[in-house]
Amino acid sequence: MDGGNQSVVSEFILWGLSQSQKLQVLLFVIFLILYFFIVSGNIVIMLLITTDHHLHSPMYFLLANLSFVDMWLSSVTTPKMISDFPRENKTISFEGCMSQIFFAHCIAGVEMVLLVVMAYDRYVAICKPLHYFTIMNLKRCTGLVFISWTTGLIHATSHLVEIVELPFCGPKEIDSFFCDMPLVIKLACLDSHDLDILMNANCGVVAVICFILLLISYTYILTNVLQSSKSGASKALSTCTAHITVVMIFFVPCLFIYVWPLNIIWLDKFLAVFYSVFTPLLNPAIYTLRNKEIKNAMRRFLSNYLFKENP
Repeated sequence: MDGGNQSVVSEFILWGLSQSQKLQVLLFVIFLILYFFIVSGNIVIMLLITTDHHLHSPMYFLLANLSFVDMWLSSVTTPKMISDFPRENKTISFEGCMSQIFFAHCIAGVEMVLLVVMAYDRYVAICKPLHYFTIMNLKRCTGLVFISWTTGLIHATSHLVEIVELPFCGPKEIDSFFCDMPLVIKLACLDSHDLDILMNANCGVVAVICFILLLISYTYILTNVLQSSKSGASKALSTCTAHITVVMIFFVPCLFIYVWPLNIIWLDKFLAVFYSVFTPLLNPAIYTLRNKEIKNAMRRFLSNYLFKENP
């Protein structure tokens, strides 16, 4: 090999979710429909929060940012997976593979920190309601979102630095539907044990710390909620339940893929699909189906823009 760190692999072969042609046709239809709902659902949430002045509050500002992140979390891998279903040869270029790794970890890092920010927002709203709009002003909310993106970029860049200079000389098959970092590391022409430990530690710093902060935050919030009046506690408990559900469905797959990997191929694929497809799909449903403000905003939007009668 000319140059110790120079890759001689120009592309990787993705095995996808299944080798059955009939099943791939079915999966193509299913995931195409799911991706349509992911994009449209998150766009609707962002549109409602942007256009309806009743939703111009810190909580919905953060929710709009979460919807934006969720839409891109799925878009990093899902379109490629969908386009590969009809193809017999599923390949991805070396540059495309590195891009998937970078953006997947960047967006995931942003979402982890953003979920912590949303927990802090609920803490202030429930435990310090009189000072809520003073503490969670637009400047602070914008700063917290900026910190989320900065953390995601640093997290993703550190991963890319670890992997982009690795020597890849074959084999080049990846038993997944996207360039998952643990699987790509195994293809390097060197002992990957130390890299696996470094990757797990890197992911663990962000994922575990965020997860612990979230557990502490919501434990403290729920303790205060149970001590408050029944009328206020009911609404606060409903909001916190939705947030906790989103946290669990996002963090559990991440922890088992990148921090404590189980190394079971079919389970890793299931968790990867759940993390990249079903989490961005479930988030809009969880935050909107039980949210009266969002439902009312939808009614106002439909009456003002779609069903408005011409004079």
